[in-house]
Amino acid sequence: MIRRTAAAAMLALLVAGCGGGSAVSDLGTVVKGAKGSTVRAELRPGQRFSLAVADNPSVGDNWDLVAVPDPKVASFISEEHESKGEGVGAGRTTYFVFNSKRPGTTEIRLRNCWRCGQSTTPPNEESRQQSGEAVFSVTVH
Repeated sequence: MIRRTAAAAMLALLVAGCGGGSAVSDLGTVVKGAKGSTVRAELRPGQRFSLAVADNPSVGDNWDLVAVPDPKVASFISEEHESKGEGVGAGRTTYFVFNSKRPGTTEIRLRNCWRCGQSTTPPNEESRQQSGEAVFSVTVH
């Protein structure tokens, strides 16, 4: 009877920990970047980390991972979003979550294609001017 109760309690804790609408509850070390910037990140092997960018889809922001990093140095886990408020146009933060792997250096590029919709190419001059990349130089020691 005690074993069943303990097993049920552990199962309830596991299920409760998976809530919140997010695939990943641990963002690890958060490294903030922005359009037009290059940021360095120094990590240990096996360390979870997230690359964070301010985002506002209601005005046309759309961040995506340009290319996966060197898989020997870091592996992509997921893309997560955290809202900054309840109101329309409040904005959010987008997190690209990774695990560091072996020692080495890799570059991770995130692209904001402003008002591009489903396209990966800016549709007009204004979109080209507002679009840009955030670059992260990741070193695992």
